[in-house]
Amino acid sequence: MAPNSKPPVVKIMDYGKFKYEAAQKAKEARRNQANTILKEVRFRLKIEAHDYTTKLKRAEGFLKAGDKVKAMILFRGREQSRPEQGVRLLRKFAEDVAELGTVESNPTIDGRNMVMVVAPLKNKSEAKAEQNAVRTANKQAARDAKSGSESDPTDESEA
Repeated sequence: MAPNSKPPVVKIMDYGKFKYEAAQKAKEARRNQANTILKEVRFRLKIEAHDYTTKLKRAEGFLKAGDKVKAMILFRGREQSRPEQGVRLLRKFAEDVAELGTVESNPTIDGRNMVMVVAPLKNKSEAKAEQNAVRTANKQAARDAKSGSESDPTDESEA
C-alpha cells in the first residue's frame, strides 16, 4: 500500500481474487472501448433537394454515433470543369452538419471525385454511453407505463 513509509504499510489479500478483479476491469474496459469508423456519403454535383436531405440525415446519424463522415462528390463529363460548384455544395453540407461535427479536411480533388472529411464533436465512446443511457431510460419508462396500465383496469372494474 505505502512502501516508502516507516514502517511500510501492507495489505494482506487473496491473490486469486485480486487477479480475477483485475481481469474483470480489463474486460469492462475492452467492452467500453470503441473504434471510430470512417463512413462515406456520396453526392452527385446536380443533386435534388430531397436527395440532399436524405444524404444529410444519413450523415447526421453517423456523426451522432461518433463516426467520421467522408463526403464525396462524383464528377462526370463536363462537370469536372466546374469544381467551384462542388466546393460550394460541400461547404453547404459542412454548414448543415456544423452542430454535430467539424470539418477535419477541406474539400480536395481526387481524380474525378471531390472529398471532404467531417469529424464528430463527441468521440465514439461518449456517443455509445449516451445511447445506452437513453435506451435504459426508455426501457424504464416502458416498464413504468406497463405497470401503471395494469393497475388502472382493476381500479375501473371495481368501481
